[in-house]
Amino acid sequence: MRATMIHAPGDIRFEEVPDPRIEAPTDAIVKVVAGCICGSDLWPYRGENDVTPGTIGHECVGIVEEIGSEVSQFTVGDFVVVPFDHCDNTCAHCRAGVQSACVNLGMTTSGQGEYARVTQADGSLVKTDGTPEASMIPSLLALSDVMPTGWHAAVSADVRPGGSVVVVGDGAVGLCGVLAASAMGAETIIAMSRHESRQQIARSFGATHIVAERGREGAAAVKEITGGVGADAVLECVGTDDAMGTAFAVARPGSMVGFVGVPHGVELPVRRMFQKNVGLRGGMAPVRRYLPELLDLVTAGRIDPGQVFDLTLPMSEAAEGYRAMDERRAIKVLLEP
Repeated sequence: MRATMIHAPGDIRFEEVPDPRIEAPTDAIVKVVAGCICGSDLWPYRGENDVTPGTIGHECVGIVEEIGSEVSQFTVGDFVVVPFDHCDNTCAHCRAGVQSACVNLGMTTSGQGEYARVTQADGSLVKTDGTPEASMIPSLLALSDVMPTGWHAAVSADVRPGGSVVVVGDGAVGLCGVLAASAMGAETIIAMSRHESRQQIARSFGATHIVAERGREGAAAVKEITGGVGADAVLECVGTDDAMGTAFAVARPGSMVGFVGVPHGVELPVRRMFQKNVGLRGGMAPVRRYLPELLDLVTAGRIDPGQVFDLTLPMSEAAEGYRAMDERRAIKVLLEP
């Protein structure tokens, strides 16, 4: 098959690779209908993470092509959403709602290719009711990672109806965090964003206020909006030390910061956390935990997270997709085989 490969920082190629195959009886092979580039893919692309040459891409939706002998919940031809983190959905951690720490954890590795292998298929995959319309594909694709990740930030931050929320980060995850907070009934939703196109999506997703300032000025703007109190819940959707610092600066005493940005160089402000009784919770999203509810919300038309895709390219042009996201010319790039 053909798939997107990373060879070194900045070196993305779409080329021939071996087809994935059934390696365990619990596996399934999915023919990718749509994949995408994740903000976390930019870390190795920029050289911030060590690069292991190989296929890349952990978000996709598609059609079941082949199943292992122990897969009983799916048949060839099913249209499925593929969580980026695979799980058996039966182990003690999965039963506790932490499928991202499953004892049989697996990951999608060729979501930007023509086929992907899914481990623990019965526990991981979620199928749609028949083959979806083409217009539904972007929002269904968002359910493989970015929307559940934003949702996880909101759940971790304990977003409540009528409360105030600050979302730090205006990438696709942050925007989905805005959408999650809105769906959960937050009354005041403050999106911290400097980019007009992202601000527009944030408002369409339910943001009531936009704060373009950063650092102390940004924190002061949030305090003014919240009557000098700070936010009831804060979603940290970036993963940098500056973003984490901002999150704690805008959090009200006794609140919670939900973090889902992959940490890079983060040092927690423990003294401030202690003095303000502000907690921190979150991490890698247990996608399978949230998928059924989010699929219902998408199919009912209550949320449309596919709006985060503002550029669609053929997979053969994946390198351009990476450049566009790296240069902030695109929020999130959808790739079609």
